[in-house]
Amino acid sequence: MKKPLLALVVAGGFLAIIIYLVTNFLPITSTSEKYNISVDPIMISDEMGTETHVAIKNIGTDTLTNIVVNYGGTAKPDIIPKLNPGEKVSLSPPVGSELKVVKVTTNEGIEITKEYRTPASASFVGNSGYGG
Repeated sequence: MKKPLLALVVAGGFLAIIIYLVTNFLPITSTSEKYNISVDPIMISDEMGTETHVAIKNIGTDTLTNIVVNYGGTAKPDIIPKLNPGEKVSLSPPVGSELKVVKVTTNEGIEITKEYRTPASASFVGNSGYGG
């Protein structure tokens, strides 16, 4: 009678360890949001000058439409007519941009305002900016 009980306790312990490892260490990501967008404005300044890029990525499960990227200042906003799930677009702010924040809106009701970030250590790579 002791052996079946011991086997049950050991099996339960192994099962608990497996569940813990699977839930904590497997890269399980749930994209439950229908409409979601990632906005990453980057500014790099060094002895060669200043390079800016704005990466826009659809991280939702449905297509986004009429994405308006407003750079502030006198610059005309960029408009992305359609962005499919997982699709990414890299934009360069036009002349006249404030280069402080980027405001992004979509027809689906998303409104995001992000400040430019400066990577800790990124130097220019030829004429391609930050290499991204």
